[in-house]
Amino acid sequence: MDALAPTLTVATLVPLAMFSFVSSITPGPNNVMLTASGATFGFRRTLPHLLGISLGCALMMLLVGSGLGSAFSTWPWLYTLLQIVGGAYLLWLTWKIAHATGVQQGQAGSKPFSFWQAAAFQWVNPKAWLMTVGIIAAYTPQDSFVANLLLATVVLTLINLPCISVWALFGSAVGRLLRTPQALRWFNYGMAFLLLLSLYPMAKELLGY
Repeated sequence: MDALAPTLTVATLVPLAMFSFVSSITPGPNNVMLTASGATFGFRRTLPHLLGISLGCALMMLLVGSGLGSAFSTWPWLYTLLQIVGGAYLLWLTWKIAHATGVQQGQAGSKPFSFWQAAAFQWVNPKAWLMTVGIIAAYTPQDSFVANLLLATVVLTLINLPCISVWALFGSAVGRLLRTPQALRWFNYGMAFLLLLSLYPMAKELLGY
C-alpha cells in the first residue's frame, strides 16, 4: 500500500468526526474564554483568538503526532511541569476575565487574545491535550501514519472551527444584551467561575485523587 495514501475509512472517519465534534463543542477553557471575549469585545475582535485556537490545535496535533509526545513518555516530569504551568496560567486568566470590562469603557490594556497568544495557549490547555492525544491514539491508524495524521488534522480543524465559533457568537449576542457595565461584569464573573471549574480534572490528576 502507498505509504502516502491515508487508510482512514468511513468506519473510522465517522467516530473521528464525532469525537472532534463532542470535544470541540463542549465547555472547556477555550470555549469559556471565547464566550467571555465575544461578550466583552464582540465577534469581529475575537476572530484572531478563534483562529488561533483552531490552527493552534492543528499544529499541536501534527507536532505531537510527529514524535514530540514521546518526550513526555521519556521524561514524565515534563508533563507534570506543563500541567502546573498551565494551571497557574489558567488561574491568571480567570482573574483577567473576572476583571474584564467592555471596550466601550475604554479601559487601557483591555484587549482580546491575539492569534499567537491563543495558539500558544493550547500547549498549556488540558482539554487540548486530551483532544489531540485522544485522536492520535484512538483514531489515527498506524498504517500510512503520516498521511492519516494529516487527514485527521484536517477533519479536526474543519469541525473545530465552526464549533468554537458558536461560543464566540453566543458571547457576542449576550454582550449586546448586557447594556450596563455591571451586567457585563457579573457575566464575566460567571465565565471566570466556569473557567475555574474546568481546572478540576487537572487538579484531580495532579493530586492523585
